[in-house]
Amino acid sequence: MNDDVLDGPGNATISVATILAEAAHRYPDKTAVIWAGQTGPQSRATYRELWDDARRIAGVLRARGVQRGDRVAMLVPNVPDFPRVYYAVLAIGAVAVPIHLLFKKDEIAHVLRDSGAKLVIIGAPSLGEALPAAMEAGVDAVSVLLPEAAKDLAPIPRLEALMAEAEPIVRQEAMNPLEPATLLYTSGTTGTPKGAIGSHFSLVEQVHVSLIDLFDMGHDDVVFGGLPLFHTFGQTCVLNTAFRKGATVVMLPKFDPVGALTAMAEHGATVFTAVPTMYVGLLAGARAGAPKPKLRYAVSGGAPLPLAVLEDFSETFGATVYEGYGLTETSPVVSFNPIGQPIRPGTIGVPIWGVDVLIADADVDDRIVELPRGELGELVVRGHDLFKGYLGKPEATAAAVVDGWFRTGDLATMGEDDYLTIVDRKKDMILRNGYNVYPTEVEGVIMRHPAVQAAAVFGTPHAKHGQEIEAAVVLKEGQQTTEDELREFVKAKIAAYKFPRVVHLVDELPLGPSGKVLKRELTRVWSEDPVPAS
Repeated sequence: MNDDVLDGPGNATISVATILAEAAHRYPDKTAVIWAGQTGPQSRATYRELWDDARRIAGVLRARGVQRGDRVAMLVPNVPDFPRVYYAVLAIGAVAVPIHLLFKKDEIAHVLRDSGAKLVIIGAPSLGEALPAAMEAGVDAVSVLLPEAAKDLAPIPRLEALMAEAEPIVRQEAMNPLEPATLLYTSGTTGTPKGAIGSHFSLVEQVHVSLIDLFDMGHDDVVFGGLPLFHTFGQTCVLNTAFRKGATVVMLPKFDPVGALTAMAEHGATVFTAVPTMYVGLLAGARAGAPKPKLRYAVSGGAPLPLAVLEDFSETFGATVYEGYGLTETSPVVSFNPIGQPIRPGTIGVPIWGVDVLIADADVDDRIVELPRGELGELVVRGHDLFKGYLGKPEATAAAVVDGWFRTGDLATMGEDDYLTIVDRKKDMILRNGYNVYPTEVEGVIMRHPAVQAAAVFGTPHAKHGQEIEAAVVLKEGQQTTEDELREFVKAKIAAYKFPRVVHLVDELPLGPSGKVLKRELTRVWSEDPVPAS
């Protein structure tokens, strides 16, 4: 037998771009995307229209010298142009590099340089920060969403004009399953953002497992598209999954609760996929009198959903909330409360098909030491969903993937029935007087207070206790309470070493790219005014 055949890459091919190409072939006249709040021909597109545009954009990219394996950065909001550009990049075998839309010039320049981007496509709202970054990094740039009348405002070509002259590609490139498809930059909670490389195989397999085992999504469903599409959650669990089924996505360029509820009600949204902060927002919007869509079910991920929010949302909207768990490095889904089975509130469900999970000793870094069921440790993962590694950072990749297992940095327990419960991020755990305090547990208690809309518990340095427990709390509109009353409320419900000694009433919590609360920012701000030793 020929060893070269055994050891070689083989002949199998796959491409994420096939998701749109096949949908255009099977459901050409079905509405693929709706741009919420817009009217006219640009406000929606069928699958055939979307794929025709993507093929033409692919022709533009080739004409500008983009080749297989090149990285193409994109700063495009949640509008129909995002899938047009995203699938165009993938269709020619290039690597899509979506960039966080709120990044400033220096942050964008870092991603452009670190990724080695050949080209960047910049949405009109991002030109002020992204165009100087592209010029500084020496990267070719093209605009999108810039009206013809405003074309002279930016000294770069308009994608719309280039499309009119381009020769569209005929079909998507055939890719080796493990070739890179996306380069997604992590939120940088521990430093400079790193580029996580996702393969075509991992991304497509995520979609298929989700549709077979996890989501009860049908061709006639209308899916809320307010999750940022530059993030893995929005790309995989909304865009790719809905398109694979031929469903319709209602795109919301910027999330606001009333706007989201209005759009979902107007367009008949049936599936709500979001992060916990969006759940809190919708509840506030409903209290303010915004219309309520008739949802079939809802999916939550990105961070633990407080039980009080889950119960309130289910009662308010009549939709069961199914929680899952994932990360950028796992494409993203690791576990889920499968639809069709009773939910286990407070858990992140069971490992999805083809993904192994175990609980490892969090204090042993150089190898994986499995702990018995029920014990608290670090959740580690292996399976079809794992990324290829961090671009240009072999040491970071080696530290993250040990013995073939990806170390998530999350502390969790696993029951005898495989249900997983996240206790907290390893780095977020607070150590006060030698006792471990898990912020998620304390936040769950605070959220039970009737006046509280959102809460984040974090640790700050303390001269006597090592760390002190503090909480930042956002109140519901029209509700009143005091810091002291909140502190006493929590103190009466949990052990004395766990309750927050300091409570801050704030207007809003700082959020990262995926809607997670940036606790490091809270720690930084409130550490500047430390609690006195007492």
